[in-house]
Amino acid sequence: AEYAARNIEWTTCENFTVERGQQQIEEYISMWELHESWLHCSEFLWEEDLQYSKRYHYRVLWSIPTRRKPIPLATASTYFVIEISKIKPITLPVEVFFFLESNRLIHRPEHCRFREKWLKDIIETKIIVRDRF
Repeated sequence: AEYAARNIEWTTCENFTVERGQQQIEEYISMWELHESWLHCSEFLWEEDLQYSKRYHYRVLWSIPTRRKPIPLATASTYFVIEISKIKPITLPVEVFFFLESNRLIHRPEHCRFREKWLKDIIETKIIVRDRF
């Protein structure tokens, strides 16, 4: 079956702020098909000034706390980068990509269907490693 990637209309380079970037990441991840038990928090990490662009790095930290274990055994992180071009017109939208911890694959919101399994796999792997030590 065909699946169209869900995306939002990202802000333009001229209207970008660190706070707006974080709000838009929240808006984008709210469209992910995740069970309601997942909780997350997002934060701005740092700004990277490159020759032809500026990159703004964010992290979204995921967990599934329960009544029995309100402090989760492990968490999973997704890292977002919002790139502002210094050479393209400022009226163009920002470039956005994200990746998961322990994974090198870079995802673009306009081409990606996020899978809850990715977060579960990270958490399960961390718990297995912790239990072995």
